[in-house]
Amino acid sequence: MPEATRLPVRTRAALAAAASARWASRTAGRGKGSMIGGLIAEKIDPRIMSRLAAGRTTALITGTNGKSTTTRMTAAALAELGDVATQADGANMDAGIIATLSLQRDARIAALEVDELHVANVAANTSPAVFTLLNLSRDQLDRVGEINIIEQSLRGAVAAHADAVVVANCDDVLVTSAAFDAPNVVWVAAGSSWVGDSVSCPRSGEPVVRSADDWYSTGREDFRRPTPQWWFDDDNIYGPDGFSAPMTLSVPGRANRGNATQAVATAVAMGADPASAVKAVGTVGNVAGRYGTVELGGHRIRTLLAKNPAGWQEALSMIDETADSLVIAVNGQVPDGEDLSWLWDVRFEAFEQAKVIAAGERAADLSVRLLYAGAEHTVVDSTFDAIASCPPGRVEVLANYTAFRDLNVALERAGATPAAMEGNA
Repeated sequence: MPEATRLPVRTRAALAAAASARWASRTAGRGKGSMIGGLIAEKIDPRIMSRLAAGRTTALITGTNGKSTTTRMTAAALAELGDVATQADGANMDAGIIATLSLQRDARIAALEVDELHVANVAANTSPAVFTLLNLSRDQLDRVGEINIIEQSLRGAVAAHADAVVVANCDDVLVTSAAFDAPNVVWVAAGSSWVGDSVSCPRSGEPVVRSADDWYSTGREDFRRPTPQWWFDDDNIYGPDGFSAPMTLSVPGRANRGNATQAVATAVAMGADPASAVKAVGTVGNVAGRYGTVELGGHRIRTLLAKNPAGWQEALSMIDETADSLVIAVNGQVPDGEDLSWLWDVRFEAFEQAKVIAAGERAADLSVRLLYAGAEHTVVDSTFDAIASCPPGRVEVLANYTAFRDLNVALERAGATPAAMEGNA
């Protein structure tokens, strides 16, 4: 490839080593090897991310929840402008981003999902045209830390790239604070059903007062909900200059309508046609297994992913109450957060009238929480076995990160096949 000859020898050596690592990983049956390839490439050439990102127009999408879905929607909406480099598997830390850029070298546009803790470093190496800030809430305190620290980090990253457009959710107080001083902000009313982490103003420490769709700080008169340029309702999306269009999605939930609206706003900020962008986001369905439906052994299994209290509340609202069975699976590995005290922040009382199967490595912890919630349930430690124990019919599965990941692997190995579409979710 002609472009490869313009890269420094060290970078080319790093890419060659990454390719060898990917081959070895696949040959050994250890996975696709993109992450190990990215790690090795960065060790050989610490500047490889910036070199691979040079010359691209890049959007960085971040937030506590909805990153993968919004990134996939943004990539779909940008496709009319050319090839788009983006993660297929949600690998959103440095190694995964390096792998994505190295494997999609010809794409002049990038839509990158970025872990909140990594935004400042990734932005320094990619010079983004757009930051897309979705929402901020507490998430795995043993890994991520206090949410106000994340807001300050994002605020610093935005300040360091004053030329970038910031597409920000004005319904989220912490996101608004991170974007508030930026000279070029596109405000989106993307919704915020979880407000437990923004009861006080991140800029003054004084209470935040909410009234209908509005909010304001009692400590700073100028800090209140900005007027959105983009918003949505149950049927349509609305934008600048009187733009409106029907918006029908292939993924469930009101939160995903907010994600889609931010994806459209991001794509339009990068030059996409608004009407085409709206149609494109509607084509996004299965996102790395999220919302996917498969059939196995007389069961039609739909999988939903949730990773923190805000995400669990949104996912609970997406569960199909007419399904024949419900499995909830919780692990407590490092990627999940080993401290599961967050289970007590999730309103499992919603299942008082439904029978639940508690599964996963931490099924006992979940069982205690369900007991206090008054939810009738049984315990089957293996998520795969829990599904097998259900009567034939439709099974809803709600799982946290590693439980979700491991279940998808088990279903694939067992020969599960994609279910026929039944229309939009």
